[in-house]
Amino acid sequence: MEYTIGIVSGLIAIITALYAIYKKFKSPNLTSLMNQLVDQKLSQSDHKKILRKINRKLVIDLKHISNEYINNFILNNRGKEVVFKDICKQNNWEITPSLSFQFLGYIKQYNSRNGDVQQSKIDVNQGCHSTKAHTQIVYFSELLRERYPDIWKELEEILSRHNVKYSFLKGTKDIWCRDYMPIQNTSGKLIQFNYDPSYLKGKKEWEESRTDVTMVCEHNGISPIFSDINLDGGNVLLCDGKAIISDRIFSENKNHPNPKWSDKEMLLSELSLLLESEIIIIPSQKGDITGHADGMVRFINKNTILGNDRDKEYKNWSEQMNNVIKEYNLNYKDVPFFTGKGAMGIYVNYLEVNNLIVIPSFQVEGNMDDEVLLLFKTLFPNKTIETINYNEIAKEGGLLNCTTWVVWDDSSLSQEV
Repeated sequence: MEYTIGIVSGLIAIITALYAIYKKFKSPNLTSLMNQLVDQKLSQSDHKKILRKINRKLVIDLKHISNEYINNFILNNRGKEVVFKDICKQNNWEITPSLSFQFLGYIKQYNSRNGDVQQSKIDVNQGCHSTKAHTQIVYFSELLRERYPDIWKELEEILSRHNVKYSFLKGTKDIWCRDYMPIQNTSGKLIQFNYDPSYLKGKKEWEESRTDVTMVCEHNGISPIFSDINLDGGNVLLCDGKAIISDRIFSENKNHPNPKWSDKEMLLSELSLLLESEIIIIPSQKGDITGHADGMVRFINKNTILGNDRDKEYKNWSEQMNNVIKEYNLNYKDVPFFTGKGAMGIYVNYLEVNNLIVIPSFQVEGNMDDEVLLLFKTLFPNKTIETINYNEIAKEGGLLNCTTWVVWDDSSLSQEV
């Protein structure tokens, strides 16, 4: 009898262990649960349930999220990486490549238990995934070469010299195609947001200059996924699953006909789904009419950004920007700038396509142009850096990134909804 009981007990133990393993792999993996955890649409109660599910999957790994952490968990606007780092820090886990891969679906390099992002030259030299994995083509409004023939001639020579494909968009009403054309997300889908910026309202000539994005897409054979969220392309910077957008997004959707988009959490959640990225909100600049992110910062890679010299910026903006840098563990490389007419003096609004970067050269007194050129060659050692005098266009309020639309050359412009 004792022998039989022993055998039965052993079998029960084995079956229990096998069932635990089955449940561990049959149920959603940690990456899926983490994606659910940072869903802004879910309630605090739902978030706590997900954390408990994560705990059950961690049993075999001998890790445990404390009940105190679960009970006090509040998502706020944090993304997946920030929450992952917080879980590790508050529960005294060492962040290993294996743990990072389980939770995030990719390996994130941190320094031991404090969770700080490692700084390295290798990290700085890596580019964004889409740039590395796909050949790109750059589009311009047809109006650019008509209105600025001399600038276009010089720019065309640069593109041709480096074998960069280019084309023109029909049916546009101004040259700022970055703002009204679709945004290509992480997987390559084209997302057409509603182009109805506040800075083009109030005067008849401004409103008449607004490009009809539906008509432009039809004229150029583009079938994107449409969203009614008000968002300009110049206010979106994408890199490897991260998207930087300025807080102008909130005021542009504050009185939206769709009440969902006046709710910040719902708006950010929808943007994260459409762009397939973690949304990082940065402060907009005082006095900047457009509030676009591409006039303030740009990605070098997903962990490193460059931007206007914080020591020369408004103190309040620099302090808020430093808080964002700290929260998202970003490296920030300061770029010299000066205040001029329109967009003159803003070097960060450059064109990046494939392995070519074209930065504006303002040709003013002093050696700032040379200083910035040297800095870019240091920050982008694997890129070819060219310069162009874009002053005539800059005085109108925009620069190279504003006047270009860059998409994958091997992607179809027709999208499935």
